[in-house]
Amino acid sequence: MTTAVFDVIVVGAGSVGMPAAMYLAEKGLKVLVIDQFASPGQGSNKCAIGGIRATHSTPAKIRICLDSLKTFSTWRTVYGDDIEWVRGGYSFVVYREEEGRTLKGLLTIQKSHGLNIDWLERDALLGLLPGLNPEGLLGGTYSPEDGAASPLLSCLAFYRRAKHLGVSFRFGERVTGIIRRKSQVVGVRTDKGGYATGTMVNAAGAWARALAQAGGLDTPVLPDCHEAGVTEASASFLRPMVVDLRRVPGSSNCYFCQLTKGQVIFCVTPDPPLVGTDRRETSTFLPMVARRMVDLLPRLSHLKVRRTWRGLYPMTPDGSPIVGRSNLLKGYVHCEGMCGQGFMLGPGVGALISRLLTGQLLPGDEESLAELSPSRVFRGAEALK
Repeated sequence: MTTAVFDVIVVGAGSVGMPAAMYLAEKGLKVLVIDQFASPGQGSNKCAIGGIRATHSTPAKIRICLDSLKTFSTWRTVYGDDIEWVRGGYSFVVYREEEGRTLKGLLTIQKSHGLNIDWLERDALLGLLPGLNPEGLLGGTYSPEDGAASPLLSCLAFYRRAKHLGVSFRFGERVTGIIRRKSQVVGVRTDKGGYATGTMVNAAGAWARALAQAGGLDTPVLPDCHEAGVTEASASFLRPMVVDLRRVPGSSNCYFCQLTKGQVIFCVTPDPPLVGTDRRETSTFLPMVARRMVDLLPRLSHLKVRRTWRGLYPMTPDGSPIVGRSNLLKGYVHCEGMCGQGFMLGPGVGALISRLLTGQLLPGDEESLAELSPSRVFRGAEALK
């Protein structure tokens, strides 16, 4: 039997792998996507709450997410799929001087890289967010061009587009090895066969490290667990995604928004991190997050929670992704460690990878790739991770 040959094999059909395959196919490459799950977006993608922001603290992530925002915001117009995109903006609310100094200090770099964002004083913020707890409120930032979309509908739309462009898919198939010859990728071995290629993209999310190790490499990606939930639907009362960066017992932040159909979707970042791959929801999450949310927006106390779930964040030591060619194995491309932001980063990262692999880099791409380089020294942490 002749082994199928592809220009690029993408491992992972989720938030990053799916748009990467789509953009690679748009460049005319023959692409295969392999995923261990039965259909697109069944790993961490389906656990995402759907926020999409370019409000970050590092240039690469700002540029990449501005690119992603263009994809999400124009998708229905260009391709016709309703992915439930809404441009509601993001608001980081401030009740302590510490968070205020951090957010104000980031405005210069954010604006210099094209982000539409400003600081709103207390009364202006209350006008934007009626019902927000005014006690101790100092103000906050607002980036009106950020938004949200449905992760599942978006992944399905990217899948349909990729199929239309000729991308091949192998679902329910697990990669067991990266075939290499003289420090060059020459193929991929799975539990059901093998495929030949000179280029493999690791977009395996929380499973990226195991995939790298299958090729004799390693990548500093360690998953931790985050829980989220969604309420019943109600009349529209909340436009932006609200983010509270205060560290309290059990969580280092809290964020929530109202979806297009009226539900409020929410999440926290656990403190300390819950390292591992246990995706069972807990009894402690809902009481903790409910206290935080109701304190911020008391009217939320009237909404019933419909369900909670737990997903995995593939974390790196500095809270930024690892993107670019390996300097140890030719043909191996890192697309790893999105740190829980794979949905918002996905289209921008996928487009960047497609330009990298076809030699069509745009102004700013080399700077982004240097910042996210697999060989960088991991130090510090992204302020708004």
